[in-house]
Amino acid sequence: MRKRIPSPFIFGRKWARLRGMAKVKSLLRKFVPESALGWYHFLWAFLGAALYGFPAYKMTVVGVTGTDGKSTTTEMITRIFTEAGYKTCSTSSVWFQIGGKREKNHLKMGMPGRMFLQKFLRQAAKQGCTHAVIEVSSEGILQNRHRFLNFHTGVITNVSPEHIERHGSFEKYRAEKQKLFRVAKKVHILNADDENAQYFSQLPAKQKVFYGIEKRANYQASNVQENKTGTDFHVNGTELHVNLIGRFNAYNALAAVSVGSAHGISIDVCKQALANMPAMPGRTDVVVKEPFTVLIDYAVTPKAFENLYQGVRRLFEPKKLICVFGACGGGRDKWKRPILGKIAANYCDEIILTNEDPYDEDPGEILDQITGGAGGKVEKVIDRRQAIAKALSVASAGDVVVVSGKGSEDAIAVAGGKKIPWDERRVVEEEFAKLYK
Repeated sequence: MRKRIPSPFIFGRKWARLRGMAKVKSLLRKFVPESALGWYHFLWAFLGAALYGFPAYKMTVVGVTGTDGKSTTTEMITRIFTEAGYKTCSTSSVWFQIGGKREKNHLKMGMPGRMFLQKFLRQAAKQGCTHAVIEVSSEGILQNRHRFLNFHTGVITNVSPEHIERHGSFEKYRAEKQKLFRVAKKVHILNADDENAQYFSQLPAKQKVFYGIEKRANYQASNVQENKTGTDFHVNGTELHVNLIGRFNAYNALAAVSVGSAHGISIDVCKQALANMPAMPGRTDVVVKEPFTVLIDYAVTPKAFENLYQGVRRLFEPKKLICVFGACGGGRDKWKRPILGKIAANYCDEIILTNEDPYDEDPGEILDQITGGAGGKVEKVIDRRQAIAKALSVASAGDVVVVSGKGSEDAIAVAGGKKIPWDERRVVEEEFAKLYK
């Protein structure tokens, strides 16, 4: 019998089996005080680190947090470290990477659990990684997943209201983000243009690096030029290019360049790394170019929606903008559903509402709540494939179809903990092929 060769990764579908623990966590939240839960999570963080030999203390660890742009910024930093000659590992909502090998994140969480992270880092250290870049979520911080990760550098992309029901208020959500900078005491990378910059800059650090476009910063972009294949801008006299569309990606690149500089990496090395980086899957990802444009994106927050639609309007100048989206269920962020509808109504000529991740909520009720903000200017097609097919069928030359909310995710989460396999890019390509054989 042929011997099975184990995967070089210790993550992936094997860990998805641990999802049954979600039921245990749900019961704990019902019957155990929040303060006691904090100690429970802290203990698990310590046990995980101790079990795997505190691997983070053998590497230089960078944590990336914020409301939007975390995964893209994480990937940019990883590429800069790699270009500089450092063997690097990283975790994000898109990939898990060790050196040049990567595996898709199937867990539907940007920051995995404590045991997962510690085992991943031990495996990376064994394979010679000297640097790690970790996407850090507010939920992860709330559950002490950031503990014992020995963060050297903390990075903030931006902060806007999100996960309000989970945290209780925007102030509490923002405070969770700030905790990353309480443990990453050496270098803080801060967005000077974000309205919360002062809030994060008040914490002490050996080095603080500010980046931005509008306000004065250590790394400030000028002459930002967008086109349909990427974004060009100047930083401190050096012209940079990224193969990602949208002004917001200039901010992500600035954050990555700031990290590189803080770690002694020249801007020329950063420039080369960013120029070689392909577009991120499911992030302003153009799937169809002719006779009309179709792009998919992960945008799920009001700020991301606004940035996405503004960017598409500005860059593509569509005759008609057709928008397909939904909102996450499971009781998550119900407050933003009408806001998403209102934003879409301001920018989109046609709106088709559809399923995203309803979990145990009624998909129809989710769409009704979005409709309330859109003023009734919508069409509802709950089946996501049919919604995409509908959008493509009404598009004409010069139009743009934007399908958002899933990006590169590979499943739609429905009631009973079930997941329906999903590939947004493939579905768009298949439905487009039916119309244009």
